[in-house]
Amino acid sequence: MTAYVTRDGRHRYPVDIPIWRCPETGAPVNLTDGEGLARAEIDTAERSLWRYAKAIRVDEAARVQLGEGWTPLIPVSLPGGDVRLKLESLMPSGSFKDRGMAVLIAYLKAHGITEVMLDSSGNAAGSLACYAGASGIKCTVLVPASTSPTKVAQMRAYGAVVDLVEGSRQDVAAKALRLAEEGVFYASHNWQPFFIEGTKTLACEIWEQSGFRVPDNIVIPVGYGSNLLGCRIGFDELKRRGEIDRVPRLFAAQPANVGALVRAFEANAEEPVDFTPKPTIAEGVAAAKLVRTAECVAALRDTGGGAVAVAEDTILPAVRMLAAKGVLVEPSCALAATGYDQLVADGTISAADDTVVVMTGNGLKSLEALME
Repeated sequence: MTAYVTRDGRHRYPVDIPIWRCPETGAPVNLTDGEGLARAEIDTAERSLWRYAKAIRVDEAARVQLGEGWTPLIPVSLPGGDVRLKLESLMPSGSFKDRGMAVLIAYLKAHGITEVMLDSSGNAAGSLACYAGASGIKCTVLVPASTSPTKVAQMRAYGAVVDLVEGSRQDVAAKALRLAEEGVFYASHNWQPFFIEGTKTLACEIWEQSGFRVPDNIVIPVGYGSNLLGCRIGFDELKRRGEIDRVPRLFAAQPANVGALVRAFEANAEEPVDFTPKPTIAEGVAAAKLVRTAECVAALRDTGGGAVAVAEDTILPAVRMLAAKGVLVEPSCALAATGYDQLVADGTISAADDTVVVMTGNGLKSLEALME
């Protein structure tokens, strides 16, 4: 029986009452282990992430399907070697967040939630606005005042109320936590684990699109880590079902100016490491304090992967390099391509390896940065 459980296993709650954190301790909650997926259970007639519905623990009747998932996996030559790019940037709202939000909103709708609130650097807010609007759920999003005007316009177009908050990304999160205490459901992609129930389908897709094999490495641009954790959980479930015999090495790429997970990984820390963040053009991954630091560090270490810090002055050149190959993505994910090159250059991975680099956000969301 699926349940919410704290990381230490001491607190457990039924999933028929939506929560976003442990009511007793305030700690994050996870879902108990899922049963995973066998290849015979894939609904091959479904051209979306719902082809893996057997592994997704939400009510089918509550889904609002907009074409999320089943994104292209294409071969591309990077300076460091030949890779495959997973184009999550081609989701309905333009980012990988749709993979998690489609599942989270379906869960909340099935359990009677009619109003939601979220803090975000942009993409999660856009995705929540998209799926909440399509599901008839009232939505308020809090974003940094510095968020790209293009992203803000997108949120408002979906019908969301947008609150532009002055200060850092952490200031936005703090305000959201205060509002959550007032009773509006906090549909946080960082806290509510049904979001990760959606992102785990990324692992299923890479596995299926690779001919039911797994790559050697997956390089993921990471802010709070929901894609990283989704891959870890998804591949773990496939391994428990006997569909794969190993989990790929998982690597997190972050801007050096705000590399919270890089610092925690290097310190082998289970709690956020204090540091002073600097401005970065990669606004979508500018998370200075991770909610699930221990889980993210474990996902990297247990798979034999790691974390790489990308210098700020290499990020826009990476955007231009990918665009010249026909792949227009935002700076927050283009840095993963540079991260891959660094990992090859320092010998951490081989150019001969089968490596997938995840492209998480569409470049049309960052036109202001590209124009500059």
